[in-house]
Amino acid sequence: MRAAFADSQSDTDPLSGLVLREVPKPSPRPGWSTVRVVASSLNMHDLWTLRGVGHPPERIPIILGCDAAGYDEAGNEVIIHPVIADPDAGHGDETLDPNRALLSEQHNGAFAEYLSVPTRNVVPKPAWLSFEQAACLPVAWTTAYRMLFTQAVIRPGDRVLVQGAGGGVASAAISLAAAAGAVVYATSRSERKRAEALTWGARAVLPTGERLPERVDVVIETVGEATWSHSLRSLRPGGTLVIAGATSGTNPPAELSRIFYLQQRILGSTGGTRGELLGLLRLLEATGVRPVIDRTLPLEEIHKGFQLMIDGELTGKVVITLPDPKDLS
Repeated sequence: MRAAFADSQSDTDPLSGLVLREVPKPSPRPGWSTVRVVASSLNMHDLWTLRGVGHPPERIPIILGCDAAGYDEAGNEVIIHPVIADPDAGHGDETLDPNRALLSEQHNGAFAEYLSVPTRNVVPKPAWLSFEQAACLPVAWTTAYRMLFTQAVIRPGDRVLVQGAGGGVASAAISLAAAAGAVVYATSRSERKRAEALTWGARAVLPTGERLPERVDVVIETVGEATWSHSLRSLRPGGTLVIAGATSGTNPPAELSRIFYLQQRILGSTGGTRGELLGLLRLLEATGVRPVIDRTLPLEEIHKGFQLMIDGELTGKVVITLPDPKDLS
């Protein structure tokens, strides 16, 4: 089968380590399922692996890709929950299992014709979602769902700031928060991305760092160092900042006096649980919200997709497609 590997790592030239080659199909194993992949999507996690950030070199080579949708062995349409873990070890939350692993960290990932995962990680795909839409959900959209509804517990009417409109998690958070009845503000350096965010339901979208019309109840933060001070200044006393990434850097000013004096809550968050993926699907069905897809590319053009991500030229997700076996029959 054809697959895209992280074959080496380089902070300055990450795509030099991205290799396409033929490899054997995964072998069956007890308690695991083999999925024929039809669509997957790019995440910053893949780029961090290629850069050597958070992924030890002894786990290279490995097939990249955290998101997948396709067919199980019985021909059922499925989505893959990407967190491989034991819920019992996390007190009912598999993301708290100390030994959890996202697809492509310890186990080969989704940029391949076939994928092997624990059967628990296979979730039925609703007929109202395309494979391309479904492939956007497991990492970015479920992360945004967890940030908004599990960690921040937003309610209708809440004021929510989403930093960095245009990224996969940020675009999901804007759409989901607006669908839940929140008043959403967003920021971006890009005029084009600011215009796009308005179509997803944001009430106002401002240049990065610009003062908001009002202080907010919740900040959704994935940018990190570049927006941290603005996030705290935009948050009301007693408000909640949820952070699930730091693409601009991980060493922002602490601003501890502001945090404790204004009793602001800072919550870390990661990808979601299987139950949260199911909750996300129910919300999408109820509201009609669908993932934002910038473009689809065949596996052979995966380098192009990552270069667009590096250049910051994306609004929403890049989806990688493989031939649908039902179209070939």
